[in-house]
Amino acid sequence: MMVKFYYPDGDWCYRAIQTVHAIFHNSERKLIARAEKGDRNGYYEFEISEFEMIGPGERHK
Repeated sequence: MMVKFYYPDGDWCYRAIQTVHAIFHNSERKLIARAEKGDRNGYYEFEISEFEMIGPGERHK
């Protein structure tokens, strides 16, 4: 399973579900994702505008 994150600037990225720790609204009501760092040494947070879950075999255009 993958998560497709959409950034506020219109860009996007994919992350494997096992690397996503949380998706929440911060105190400013912005939608925030928390994901594992590439070196697996902790987490980082970034603002997103939306997200979608993509299962095995699904294709999104």
